[in-house]
Amino acid sequence: MRKLLLHLSWLLATAAHAQPADPPSAASLTLDQAVELALARHPELSAARHELDAARGTSEQAAVLPNPELEASVEDTRRATRTTALQLRQRLELGGKRAARVQAAQAGEAIAALQLDARGAGLRASVQAAYWELQTAQARRDLARQSQELARQAADVASRRVSAGKVSPIEQTRAQLALSGVALEGMQAEQEWLSARARLATLLGRTPALLPALSGTPPLPSALRPDELESRLDAAPELQLARLELRRREAGVELERSKAVPDLTVGIGAQRDNELRRTQALLGVAMPLPVFDRNQGGLREALARADQSRDELAAVRQRLLAEVQIQAAQLDAARSQALLVQQRMLPDAQQAYEAATLGFSLGKFGFLDVLDAQRTLFQARAQHLRALADAQRAACELQRRLGPATDHRN
Repeated sequence: MRKLLLHLSWLLATAAHAQPADPPSAASLTLDQAVELALARHPELSAARHELDAARGTSEQAAVLPNPELEASVEDTRRATRTTALQLRQRLELGGKRAARVQAAQAGEAIAALQLDARGAGLRASVQAAYWELQTAQARRDLARQSQELARQAADVASRRVSAGKVSPIEQTRAQLALSGVALEGMQAEQEWLSARARLATLLGRTPALLPALSGTPPLPSALRPDELESRLDAAPELQLARLELRRREAGVELERSKAVPDLTVGIGAQRDNELRRTQALLGVAMPLPVFDRNQGGLREALARADQSRDELAAVRQRLLAEVQIQAAQLDAARSQALLVQQRMLPDAQQAYEAATLGFSLGKFGFLDVLDAQRTLFQARAQHLRALADAQRAACELQRRLGPATDHRN
């Protein structure tokens, strides 16, 4: 029995100090590799690229001049008295219509380009969040497996001690309850790992079973200073999109205003009179009279749309500022929790566990005292993983809203 207790003590110490084994580097998937795969395969980015191509086509078409018109007419069907006319007409756009149309189209192209960049940044943030989530879930699963194996060993020892008449059967019952509890935690950790793997695989366009293993634990992201938050807010993709939309609406106002100026159509040609046997030059000018339609309704709509876009820009900035402030506060709170667990709780739990293990080997503590110390240590490690995951989640949300990548180093 003495040898069995010493063997159990060694198992406890080994399980408490063990870290999840890193898979071979050739089989692991780095964050940069995951982002590359997502950017190359995700259909949303492909759709955004097509939208940009379409916007470029709109800009190209906006700069094109109106086509000339060729008109031919015949008076009288008899050859001897027939009069034939041939005229070439060209519509001249007045009031700056073409420049306003080009400006509006270019604003739409800039919006499409920024939407492509914003979707790429959003996808990058989603992949990073899914990557850290899977890495955390994998570490939790490994930790749960270690705890479950240790609880199983503990239950076996308790059963043997009860059979030998050394302890009360209550101790065996408590060990079995502890084993059931860690088994349930293990099932939950396994399910979380499967779900996290499926989410990352979906972003990468792969089946979960073919997804390489991840190694390590999520790093602690850096905090965001208030001055940095303000400076990066102005460059946020959503805010830039709102500004470009306002620019496009203002260009639309100029376009609708230019429509109030009628276009001028000029023509030149020749007319052949067979009866008089002579050819005459034809010159023509045509312009619609803006008596009823001065595009007043279109201009009013465009002005209202521009005012609406200004209000939406202010609303986007206000909402975005509140969201990033909340995310920055959540990041600070998660960082504080992670640092507290890392610097105080983990060392204390490790020290308590080592003392309980040593006392158990010397016969000063009971077996369940060591098991409780071991579970406390594992719970502290799980809490540290949760804090790291919360910090990474907040950092990824900040990156999604602010655009540029957030530094993930300690």
